Amino acid sequence: MTDVNALADRFAITDLIYRYCRAVDRLDHALGYSIWHPDGTADYGEAVYQGDGRGFIDFVIGQHRQTLACSHQVTNIVLEVDGDRAASEAYHIAALRIARGEQVFEITVRGRYIDRWSRRDGRWGIDHRITVRDFDDMRPVTPLGAESAGRRDSSDPSYAVLHSVKG
Repeated sequence: MTDVNALADRFAITDLIYRYCRAVDRLDHALGYSIWHPDGTADYGEAVYQGDGRGFIDFVIGQHRQTLACSHQVTNIVLEVDGDRAASEAYHIAALRIARGEQVFEITVRGRYIDRWSRRDGRWGIDHRITVRDFDDMRPVTPLGAESAGRRDSSDPSYAVLHSVKG
């Protein structure tokens, strides 16, 4: 494989990891489904979810619909690629806002996505994800005020801008 092909593979996998975060934050089932292969599995721990990737997307979006807001970021992506197989570790930070009565709380989870990937029919997808929760916390917050222009669905301004460059 040429260096250009190896870079393209690394970029394609990294892009899928980022798109997973977008899918969860925008509650976008179709985008979330596209990250896994149809027979891909997810292990978020016995207390959270173990099963197929598509089922996990349904589960997590259902859970996130109950929050006021959520924001996922990924950092420190380490990738090993060998032909049509790959493995990655990506650190993540997930922040979720919830209301309990009149009080708003923020739950912050820091952990890692440890993924096995394969390329099938020219498309990379997750075969298996293990999620490690390194630590988390919950604290009361006082929102600063102004409502965001962001939306948790395809009416978010990012969809119009991103789709505007498609032919």
